[in-house]
Amino acid sequence: MSDPSNGRIRVTSVDPRAETEALKSRVHDHWERETCGARYGEAADRLTWFREIAQARQTLEPYIDSFARFDEAAGERVLEIGVGAGSDFIEWCRHAEHATGVDLTEAAIALTAERLALEGVPDNRFVLKTADAEALPFADASFDIVYSWGVLHHTPNTMQAYREVLRVLKPGGVVRTMVYHVHSWTALMLYLMYGLAKGRPDLGLRKAVFEHLESPGTKAYTRSEGAELARAAGFEKVRVATRLGPGDLLEIKPSARYQGALARIVWALYPRPLVRLLGDRFGLYLLIEGRKPADE
Repeated sequence: MSDPSNGRIRVTSVDPRAETEALKSRVHDHWERETCGARYGEAADRLTWFREIAQARQTLEPYIDSFARFDEAAGERVLEIGVGAGSDFIEWCRHAEHATGVDLTEAAIALTAERLALEGVPDNRFVLKTADAEALPFADASFDIVYSWGVLHHTPNTMQAYREVLRVLKPGGVVRTMVYHVHSWTALMLYLMYGLAKGRPDLGLRKAVFEHLESPGTKAYTRSEGAELARAAGFEKVRVATRLGPGDLLEIKPSARYQGALARIVWALYPRPLVRLLGDRFGLYLLIEGRKPADE
């Protein structure tokens, strides 16, 4: 790096680990301020509030059930990375032999614990703790299933997170994750808004996501990159698919960033029928499933 002070060039070294930790701290702070999905809860009664969040998730992302396959988890030990407000985690608690949930933020762990208490889920059915996906605090071969929906693309070293998933899975165990797809309507909208509209045509889809979708440093992948991500981590029998997310259809409840008059116009005029007609090919959600080799 250069420092032009006093008309001189000074070269300084940058510690990559410090940069990574700084980014991770920014990601933590983003989600600490608003747990994923929490904006859909409006009721004063807390249990009703949680159920509103869960209902919105079911309405906007109806394919979660068929991807997660909660009802096939009987007798299994499950880890969910990134529990959010607990909408998926409570399903693991209801179906699995035992469920463990981790999240980078204290807010998500507290909300999920509150939801489970309100629903009367016995304490011996689950464990919740804050943890870093790149350094999971569990022994090798601890789980039959590891599940993560829209989380691992936020951590700075996503490959390391997948390696950690492989490590904590039992031989033959299954990983099911969703990360973001770069060739998507959402990425295109961000590029149009923050690239072309601001005189930055070289921004590109990938960098538009990296800089402007949710927490800083969010990554997005092609289908082939997503498959290779899992294979390079050590998974076999890898399958990928894309799905339209509610952001692709602008069916999401706008965040504070998109409350102006222009945003309201865009939400009203957005061509949802066309997006649906073109199908899931350009969906933001990249679903990745794989299996840990049985002989490991």
